[in-house]
Amino acid sequence: MWNGPKAVRQYYYMEQVMTVKNSTLTLVDYFNYFEKYVAAAFARYFHGEDYEVTIPEWRHAAFGDRQLTPEETIVLLCALTPHLQAGCFDRIIQQYLPEGGEFASFGGVKGTNTRYMLPTGDTALFLLAGEDAAERAAYSSLFSTSHWFWKEGVLWLETVKEGEPRSSGRLIFSPEIVEQLLEGKQHAPAFGPEFPAKRLETSQHWDDLVLNDTTLEQISDVRAWLHYQERALKDPVLARKAKPGYRALFYGSSGTGKTLAATLLGKELQREVYRIDLSQVVSKYIGETEKNLEKIFTKAMHRNWILFFDEADSLFGKRSSVQSSNDKYANQEVSYLLQRVEDFPGLVVLATNYKSNIDAAFLRRFNSIIEFPLPEAEERVLLWQKAMPATIRTDDTVNLLQLAAKYPVSGATINQVVYYAALQYYHRHLPAISQELLIAGVQRELRKEDKLLR
Repeated sequence: MWNGPKAVRQYYYMEQVMTVKNSTLTLVDYFNYFEKYVAAAFARYFHGEDYEVTIPEWRHAAFGDRQLTPEETIVLLCALTPHLQAGCFDRIIQQYLPEGGEFASFGGVKGTNTRYMLPTGDTALFLLAGEDAAERAAYSSLFSTSHWFWKEGVLWLETVKEGEPRSSGRLIFSPEIVEQLLEGKQHAPAFGPEFPAKRLETSQHWDDLVLNDTTLEQISDVRAWLHYQERALKDPVLARKAKPGYRALFYGSSGTGKTLAATLLGKELQREVYRIDLSQVVSKYIGETEKNLEKIFTKAMHRNWILFFDEADSLFGKRSSVQSSNDKYANQEVSYLLQRVEDFPGLVVLATNYKSNIDAAFLRRFNSIIEFPLPEAEERVLLWQKAMPATIRTDDTVNLLQLAAKYPVSGATINQVVYYAALQYYHRHLPAISQELLIAGVQRELRKEDKLLR
């Protein structure tokens, strides 16, 4: 028997355990127990009755398979109630207040699109402690920023207006964890105004990325952090002195592998990589850019995501001298980003064509600044070889060494040229890809870039 505070001392764990692989109880079963617990709390408050309610131990991968305390289980089920048993609280209240009226001690608010009660921090505190002020104060720690609910982005209280009790804020359960509990998996967030970022994926491998030794060695430093930062932070000295997260700047011409490198880092560690869509983020309205970015950082905070800012100089550019109110607010945006990126516990990659466009305050805070130069002739040979299709013939005129030596183009350009040649091969029913066709493809790409043809 669990000997907790008087309001919940009749609540205790059975030895029965719920795990993901060997589940003996469904989520609905747990809600049946929880509903009985809520009914017992009401009977205790209105009639002074006190009877035993038994709830099995609840473990789930969504909570890291940790053993929840009784209080944590009650709070989580309380927050999950609207998602599974809408109107549950209203039905119980109606039993005790059949003529209607409000039960202020129980808390709760009406939602914008709902006609039933949504639980608040006060709701959870009533279930845990009734109206005992000392116990309510003790249980308020469940909603503090030091509790794992907050640290891991599982559950938190909605922000309330200044002067209102913090516990009157609505209980917010992470939508992703609600999905995992109800559907057994988390879906990728949908791209849109509420989440202006798109997931990056690739079927390519590290062998497909052709870079010079210096760049590869610097990327190896990022890979080392991704693999071993958790182990390193177990050291008490390193944990005190090391800053959270890792910040890398990738700079160089378009098509040199910056996006592919970031995507491969995520693929190697099985971490999702999201490219922030700056057209959805940057706003002419004061404060809106920060709000749009905050949506991404908040969602990514506890998910081990890699955030990739392409063309980052449009957001992280140099601050200017203040000559107008527009300059003042633009500088505030950069200052906000500087702090937000520094506080992010995961990997943030900024990509730009020109390192000189990035604000100096950001440059000082990068863990790695990695150049992605245009490939040299030897590297271009490898890129041409790796790009050539496996099922299409090439005739005897094809000379990849000559192409590599004559045309100083990026890996992305080479891929585009070979793809163009393959389409022409099928469209024109050619017997094979020729050197002439590849050169035509190169000239086509150079013409798009307004470069001088030789």
